[in-house]
Amino acid sequence: MQAMDSATSHIKAISERIRAAAHEKTPLRIRGGGSKDFHGLSLQGELLDTHALSGIVSYEPSELVVTVLAGTPLAELEAALAAQGQCLAFEPPHFGPGSTVGGMVAAGLSGPSRANVGAVRDFVLGLEMINGQGEVLRYGGQVMKNVAGYDVSRLMAGSWGTLGLITEISLKVLPVAPAEATLRFADCSQQQALQWLNQWGGQPLPLNASNWLQEEGSSGTLYLRLRGARAAVQAACQRLGGERLDNDAVAADWSASRDLSLPWFQERAADHCLWRLSVPATTAPLQLPAGAVGPFIDWHGSQRWVRAPRAAAAALQQLAQSVGGSASLFRAESADQISGISDFDAHAQGSVAGRTAAQIHARLKQAFDPAGIFNVGRLSANW
Repeated sequence: MQAMDSATSHIKAISERIRAAAHEKTPLRIRGGGSKDFHGLSLQGELLDTHALSGIVSYEPSELVVTVLAGTPLAELEAALAAQGQCLAFEPPHFGPGSTVGGMVAAGLSGPSRANVGAVRDFVLGLEMINGQGEVLRYGGQVMKNVAGYDVSRLMAGSWGTLGLITEISLKVLPVAPAEATLRFADCSQQQALQWLNQWGGQPLPLNASNWLQEEGSSGTLYLRLRGARAAVQAACQRLGGERLDNDAVAADWSASRDLSLPWFQERAADHCLWRLSVPATTAPLQLPAGAVGPFIDWHGSQRWVRAPRAAAAALQQLAQSVGGSASLFRAESADQISGISDFDAHAQGSVAGRTAAQIHARLKQAFDPAGIFNVGRLSANW
């Protein structure tokens, strides 16, 4: 109760500050742990920190629901869930020790298991937020079917703080799978890996995550993670073959895959950016432009990471769009590399659907933040 009283006081103070900023047209930069400051067009405005909003409001393990304040460290929430044999099934990336639950939702990023269990937004049941006029708004609740009209709570997932400041979130959690296994398929080409993943994806197998990369001295290696009932995992291992790896030994590698900290990501040349290509899982191997390295294949083929210079932007975007996907710059090491690129711009170029989406984003921004003070320039040069 004391924690909630403290949170109420902090929310009131934050609302007053936002109202003053809106009146004076002063940009504010919403920030939790800052673990994702590397992503986006630019960081502008006075810092509006959410760390004071920390703590688990309620947790009902039997109901598979937890409500938590936005500034709560993600590691703290995951530890509380693990103590009850439960987890955030979508494996949110941390990118550093300071990541918070609010930042997790605002970023809308998911880990290796996303292709099978769903994205962050699929687990958001409801939330409380403060809009650009300092109003405290609450959407959704603590059950799955409670929304009439637009599901605004899930709209906030992936908004990167441009629509409002999240103060509290209710999430669906799931039990930890009874069994897990990781299989390694050495000397596996990209084409073979994609063929297998699409073939297995149409069968009743407990697939959970996969990675394919070309390691030095080989044609490529496919890593496949299975999760589910013990009998199902064991049967799948016998059926699929490959080399079964020790779960404890490989756990750190899956965490590194989640946080994009595997050697493949760390070996990026100084003049290379990290690009994210979202394409249909059935897409054949892509002919990358000259100078590009990769891909590192995730999500059973639907997410492909590429290391390439800034100059490859147009070629990568055109390549992804040619197969019905999109390409966006995910991480760069300098402002010069980021200049002129944003997630929304990458989706909008050459695509009617992309331009329509950008227009919708702009209208939502006007509705939630009419003074245009939240995270200015983070995702678009225009707002």
